[in-house]
Amino acid sequence: MTSTPKHLCAVLLAASAVLVPAAQASAAPVPQPQSVTAETKAAAARAAAAPETLTTLSRFFAREGKVAVDAARPRVEGEAIPVSYLSPDFVAGKAGAPVARLEFLASRAVSSDGQQAALWTARTEAGWQVVNIATGDDEFRYAQLGAAKLPGGTVFREPQIDAWYVAEGGRVLPLDEDAERAVGAQGTSLAAYRARVTRAYGDKLPGSAYAKAGKAGGYGAGPAAQPAPAGPAAAPVAGGVAGGLALGAAGLVAARRSRRRRATA
Repeated sequence: MTSTPKHLCAVLLAASAVLVPAAQASAAPVPQPQSVTAETKAAAARAAAAPETLTTLSRFFAREGKVAVDAARPRVEGEAIPVSYLSPDFVAGKAGAPVARLEFLASRAVSSDGQQAALWTARTEAGWQVVNIATGDDEFRYAQLGAAKLPGGTVFREPQIDAWYVAEGGRVLPLDEDAERAVGAQGTSLAAYRARVTRAYGDKLPGSAYAKAGKAGGYGAGPAAQPAPAGPAAAPVAGGVAGGLALGAAGLVAARRSRRRRATA
């Protein structure tokens, strides 16, 4: 399968996507919050608001010359929200597996000129850390849209096609154009959605021959996400986010999404 710009971010930014590079398939477990509690939200908030995070955010927001590094003055707004992705166990047909798995908590960062970014935070071997920075407000916008469309539903992302959905009561509804193309404007049943993702990814799960072959989630090679300039050396979290970033002694790299998407009404 050939990579396209709109799909590239799914490879570079996916937290623990169903389709993984071989290096990750044999690495340590992907860092994840085990649950969303007041304690985990507080830990995520501390990591997001840490001085070193704000310093890197200043460089991130200044990367295209829209604002000077010393004028970016980034701030974190609101509380961290849970972000879930399509679950490998669901794809594999494991009995009782939910459609989505909690991957990280996201905090909204805003610069002085109005640019927005999502800080992805998770529990790593070194404790709670920011593991990626992505432009825009997808995580927050789709969480709000999903809550309005199916109150109480589970909002999740299918990273392989960068599609967002909400699932509840045996239904899966699309939240953006990519999801609409995949399941139709009216959505589909949970059973039909499982059949589709099993056909698409069932032979590409972690540990499969496909993953061990190092095919990077089925997408061909493409340009890497652009790092924040003048930052410390990059080192991804062990077993963690592809194209992600580790905060602290390991250093920090910020990645951009390839392009934005329009949410469906």
